[in-house]
Amino acid sequence: MARRGWGGSPPDTDEEAAGRIVAAAVDLIGERGTTSIAEVADALGVIRQTVYRYFPTVDALLQAAAVQSVGGFLDRLAAHVAGIGDPARAVVEGIVFTLDNVPRAPHLRLMLSGAHSHTEAIASEQAMAFGMTMIGRFDVDWAAYGYDEDRLRELVEFQLRVMQSFFISPGDPSRTPDELRGYLERWVAPAVAAVALA
Repeated sequence: MARRGWGGSPPDTDEEAAGRIVAAAVDLIGERGTTSIAEVADALGVIRQTVYRYFPTVDALLQAAAVQSVGGFLDRLAAHVAGIGDPARAVVEGIVFTLDNVPRAPHLRLMLSGAHSHTEAIASEQAMAFGMTMIGRFDVDWAAYGYDEDRLRELVEFQLRVMQSFFISPGDPSRTPDELRGYLERWVAPAVAAVALA
């Protein structure tokens, strides 16, 4: 392990090094909305190659930082959808809540849309894991509505792709939360409800 830099206190393990790199990225994203390998290296007093050793691309680093940072959002989401047992309504509320929170949560935006490769980030394992955790917080008995593990993963992918479309092109003018809710209730809710009828 490289022992230079690190503000005079090098990490003892690779796990500690990776954790400190992610923590620096989280701080920088919170301040600036995004970051780079060079900025993280500078913040830690290491060379860029040290960061690349643990995170081969900036997207990998940004995704790791986003994963570490979304716990608070998931808690707020769970509170928002508490008591909603209908899957279609829960999905609509989850999407509306997420899109409404993205401007105040740069880490969340990086998780769901990626900083450089929108099309790849939305189907990444990190985004899918986040989505599965997200719907796991809903008060929905998914099995009772015909959702097994495969269908839940497809539902998560569907939600992520819907949200990605709004990240990339929110509309001009963009919809208010109530307008977005109405739109999703007309077009997304029937697709979610259809699984129970299959």
